[in-house]
Amino acid sequence: MKKNISSREEKTISELRQDMVSGEWVVIATGRAKRPHDFLKQKRARVRDPVASCPFEKLIANRVLVYSKDKKKDDGDWWIQVIPNKYPAFGKGVCAVFYKEGPYQWTGGVGFHEVVITRDHARSIGMMSKEETEFLIHAFQERYLALKDDRCVEYVSIFHNNGRMSGATITHPHSQIIAIPVVPPDIRRSVDGSRRFYRVNRACVHCTILRYERKVKKRLIYENERFVVIAPFASKTAFETRVFPKFHSAHFEEISARDRILLADAFRIALAKLFRGLNEPVRNVKDTDHYHWHFEIIPKTAIWAGFEIGTGIEISVISPERAAEFLRKVKVR
Repeated sequence: MKKNISSREEKTISELRQDMVSGEWVVIATGRAKRPHDFLKQKRARVRDPVASCPFEKLIANRVLVYSKDKKKDDGDWWIQVIPNKYPAFGKGVCAVFYKEGPYQWTGGVGFHEVVITRDHARSIGMMSKEETEFLIHAFQERYLALKDDRCVEYVSIFHNNGRMSGATITHPHSQIIAIPVVPPDIRRSVDGSRRFYRVNRACVHCTILRYERKVKKRLIYENERFVVIAPFASKTAFETRVFPKFHSAHFEEISARDRILLADAFRIALAKLFRGLNEPVRNVKDTDHYHWHFEIIPKTAIWAGFEIGTGIEISVISPERAAEFLRKVKVR
């Protein structure tokens, strides 16, 4: 029996919510009574690598892209540089060759692994200006365009780790771009789910979601003329946040210069609200005509335990509605 969400009584048990795109289930365990302020990280001295010994302070010789503050591609007062990862997870080789070993198959880890470095040793994206954030997004776009058509590349992942607990081994703010010869299962499920929805409804599933979210507003965190920030209905983690273009677009790399600025505004504010509201949580950020590109911001607020490992179903102990209400109230400049 289906029951309208508006008719729910006060819940005393957890709630299973299904992701409309991938079909995956998540548990919203509000019965555990976590409040937004329970997620505030204790104020602590920021542990950063000393500037003098930081490998990202200088201009790297084998860089593949560099921007100065005035966005010229020169080696002057650089603001952003993109370099090959010194210890790549994927590298040059022969692609699309699959090998057999008994019942198994494998292929070489052929691809690209790059590091996107911003000049400031201390400021992550949530502390940057809108203009600085736009520079970073422009670098993402340029490298995406350079890598996506390589014959060995099936998927390009762009992500930003903040803090050692999120996976960053160097504390100097940086992002990574990894281009790989296969499509990851999570991405495949999301794309396949959006395709199924389109075949049945002749509409984009994400556009459908955004129309509803902008109407009810209870999971809406921020919006400007062209972009919207929401807490997903089926949030996998507490304070999970997503940034979507309001207009339908399947390809991030086609974003215009004007929309880059508005995306930078929404992206920076989303991260700044998390930065200020939760006292700089560690976090990860990651990025077909029926699809709708978006940025995902995933604070590290919990550790997988037996249930999550055994079932693949994630538990969030705060509802996205309450998380969005909290973040809407966080003041940022």
